[in-house]
Amino acid sequence: MLIDQIKKEQVAAMKASQALRLSVIRMLLSAVAYKKIELQHDLSDVEVLTVIGNEAKKRREAIASYQAAHREAQAAQEQQELAILQAYLPAQLSEKEIQTELSKLQLPPDFGQAMKMASPLFRGRADGSLVAEIVRQVIQ
Repeated sequence: MLIDQIKKEQVAAMKASQALRLSVIRMLLSAVAYKKIELQHDLSDVEVLTVIGNEAKKRREAIASYQAAHREAQAAQEQQELAILQAYLPAQLSEKEIQTELSKLQLPPDFGQAMKMASPLFRGRADGSLVAEIVRQVIQ
């Protein structure tokens, strides 16, 4: 299971004295534990990937905020954390791959309905905001 792999990497990071990696892994395990408490059951790999995706999204948003405020040191720190998190996520689809997958669907003209059809296809494989942007382009 993915959570077991993460725990093994936590031990390896401790032994190798990798402070940043250890910090990110501990934060991730904490987020997984909170989700486990919320859902009241052990998390599947898909649910763990969702938690990792949420944490990665937080880092991307923080990077954008720090860059807008011209705080490059903090943005660089968040970028390093994001890189560690992305190692656990499956490869993200490109815009072209998302457009190809969407072209196979019969999307309704209503954005909300179109997203209900498209979102499950790309969960964990693509950034939700990118999918939403491409769905908007396709239905117009």
